[in-house]
Formats: sequence, structure tokens, C-alpha cells
Amino acid sequence: MSIGGVITAIIFGAIIGALARLLVPGKQHMPIWLTILVGIVAAFIGTWIAHLLNLKTHGFNFWETIFQIVVAIIGVLIVTALWPKHANR
Repeated sequence: MSIGGVITAIIFGAIIGALARLLVPGKQHMPIWLTILVGIVAAFIGTWIAHLLNLKTHGFNFWETIFQIVVAIIGVLIVTALWPKHANR
């Protein structure tokens, strides 16, 4: 993976993670770096799922993006349940 691919993954991960946080109801007590990390992991897993289902994985793919967002929502829900609400206590 080139440096451009890494930068693209970080930017796309931030977008996917932020979108997932917007779609999950309530307040999520997680830092922005964790949102980006959840988004990056979700982007890779969503692409992998689309690849397993033999969907096109180059360029924009509607179903691949849906898988990525759904995985990111699941990731945000898991992190919200496990991340301490008050880390400074």
C-alpha cells in the first residue's frame, strides 16, 4: 500500500466512523482517534465482505459502502459499550 493509499484510508475511515457515530442514537463517549480507527477497520472489513460476495471492489460501489457503514455502526456500538464513560474518575 502506498502512502497515498494510507492517507486515503485514514480520510475515508474518518468519514465512515463519523457517519456511523451520527447514525447511532445517543451520545458516544469515545475519542476522535478511536472513531477514525473504527472507521478504518470497518472500511477494510466492508470491502472484504463485498469481495467475498463477488461484488465489484474497485471504484465506488454502493453495496460495499453500505457494508462499511453497517460494520462501522456495529463497531461504534461495541466501543461505546466497552469504553469507559468517565476515563478521568
